[in-house]
Amino acid sequence: MTVIRSRRDKAVLLLMCGIPTLLLLGLVWLPAVASIGLSFTSWDGIGGLGGITWVGTRNYEQIFSIYPPFWPAVRHNVIWLAFLALFPTTFGILLAALLDRHIRFSRIYQSALYLPVMLSFVLVGFIAQLVYSQDQGFINSALGQAGTGPDWLGDPDLNLWAVLLAAAWRHTGYIMVLYLAGLKSVDPTLRDAARIDGASEWQTFRHVIFPALKPINVVVLVVTVIESLRAFDLVYVINGGKNGLELLSVLIYDNVVGEASRIGYGSALATVLLLLSLGSIVTYLVLSLRREQRP
Repeated sequence: MTVIRSRRDKAVLLLMCGIPTLLLLGLVWLPAVASIGLSFTSWDGIGGLGGITWVGTRNYEQIFSIYPPFWPAVRHNVIWLAFLALFPTTFGILLAALLDRHIRFSRIYQSALYLPVMLSFVLVGFIAQLVYSQDQGFINSALGQAGTGPDWLGDPDLNLWAVLLAAAWRHTGYIMVLYLAGLKSVDPTLRDAARIDGASEWQTFRHVIFPALKPINVVVLVVTVIESLRAFDLVYVINGGKNGLELLSVLIYDNVVGEASRIGYGSALATVLLLLSLGSIVTYLVLSLRREQRP
């Protein structure tokens, strides 16, 4: 059947599609491309565009060779990504599977578990300070070691793991809601067929339900990668992203906005961060497509 649209309909469609596209290009892709271009330059951001000097790959060479905070920041970002992918994601799936069984007060549980997601990372950082503070923090006070207990946020061997627990507290509720929405959309006949075939609940979930959640898995992967690589607010509130909490996002801020004011250097770090995020997502998608194509 042919759909006839008036000029008004076409104009509305053009505005609805064109305005978001222009905003996406102007606010996301254009700055990203400009940042990649600036990564091959030296610019302090003060002398106008005339102060931009082409330096080729010098920024990247210095980052990988003589920039001390870089490799610790990469290691911390990888740990952050692995931790969020393993623990909060697994716990979020478990919570979603339990709530999908229509237990009593499930709405209250959903609201309580999702509540941390509504908090900004800055606020989560302040809460983490109240919990982990060596002098007046909840943990040391509960252990009767206020002032003498572990320095959870000051010890570089402890603070990363303490902050990861705070990030996981917020991330778990988000993953739970995503998988809960996916479970609600699974065809109930799949469960019935598996039950008739004698499959246990675990076998049904592993071999029938979870494969049907592949679109949700992709969304969860993208969200987890973005959350782990853009983590900035939480560590910056706690100690400025120093002394064991170095992350790539903090290094970018210090070089672009901080006292260093090295726009080209910070742009090179931002490009590395972009490649890391795209690399992990593209690798997962390629492996998934290859797995589907196997007979």
